[in-house]
Amino acid sequence: MGGSWRELLRFRVRGRWRPVAVSMFVVAGLLFVTTSINSKGLDLRAASVTDLDHVVRAEREHVNDLQSQVSGLNTQISGLSHQVNDSQVTELQHQVDLLRGPSGFSPVTGPGLTVVLDDAPKSELDEARNNPDSGVTQDELVVHQQDIQAVVNALWSGGAEAMTIQGQRVISTTGIKCVGNTVILHGVPYSPPYRISAIGDASDLQASLDNSDYVNAYLTFVDAYQLGYKVTESSSLDMPGYTGAATLKYARPGPEPTDAPR
Repeated sequence: MGGSWRELLRFRVRGRWRPVAVSMFVVAGLLFVTTSINSKGLDLRAASVTDLDHVVRAEREHVNDLQSQVSGLNTQISGLSHQVNDSQVTELQHQVDLLRGPSGFSPVTGPGLTVVLDDAPKSELDEARNNPDSGVTQDELVVHQQDIQAVVNALWSGGAEAMTIQGQRVISTTGIKCVGNTVILHGVPYSPPYRISAIGDASDLQASLDNSDYVNAYLTFVDAYQLGYKVTESSSLDMPGYTGAATLKYARPGPEPTDAPR
């Protein structure tokens, strides 16, 4: 009788744990599925986000996809605008078409040159990091936005008719922003080397680079610490038209507070 009682107790305990075990397996399965959906197939481990180059490439590809969508929509809008049978709209569209080239929205081909800027070699960067008395910091051995802007300004001064940075067309609203060791251009992050191409008379463009105080200041670090600087002349450069947003953004003064001191 005692043995039967113990066997009955074990049977009841096992019977109670079975639905609990099944529930635990179901919950675990749901967690795995939820994690897979939220990660969208990406590795959720911390190591996956420490690869800066991978992050930059992924973000650049994402922005490029969005810009392609914007370009397609702008093409549709332009096509629909040209189909409107209205004399005033037709005249305005004609004015827009005349301004597309000078403003950088049309592709262009012509002779010119390309300037490539790059960070110093790893050996120089390691020396600056490990030897504080070297007289130079790591920050001084990488390309910054002011270095890119110095080249861009010199090329405009040399009579550049059109320009691209990393293959993106430069227009009047183009801004260059340095974030860490990457440069943001039209919302897209880029890592070095940086390619700046300009269409125009190559000799005039080169002379303007040679006469720029800012470019010459950069060249002192090129000579001393091997930062990258290379100029290549081309008989024909193909540049795309700008396809991004063209809305101007600017600050506006706010209303004066009513309780402001007088």
